[in-house]
Amino acid sequence: MARVKHQPAPRKRSKTTAAETPTQERKKRRNRPGTVALREIRHFQKTFKLVLPAAPFIRCVKQITNNVSTQVSRWTPEAVVALQEAAEDYLVKLFEDGMLCAIHARRVTLQKKDFELARRLAGIGRPW
Repeated sequence: MARVKHQPAPRKRSKTTAAETPTQERKKRRNRPGTVALREIRHFQKTFKLVLPAAPFIRCVKQITNNVSTQVSRWTPEAVVALQEAAEDYLVKLFEDGMLCAIHARRVTLQKKDFELARRLAGIGRPW
């Protein structure tokens, strides 16, 4: 008996157009506007760690204290952490109040005037 070599079946042509290349993949799935923002808000509300990076905050604190006083000022790590927690708490409250002002004005975008109104209503700012 003579052996017959088996030839592979012809390949089927893929239905790619001229614009598509075989290395090109499908488009990445996109989320609706605001979905990722809400996911990030839920994430940060669950966490308790500080949002601001520590090193730039420490540099800012040292720069401000050097400008204010001519004496050498030293900060203990606990004092800097307490100051950072207080600063973040203040900023979060300011953003919340500013967002309420923006929503009251039937806007979704937070603007400078919202912060100014929130500070004025809280009694913070320029003495009148």
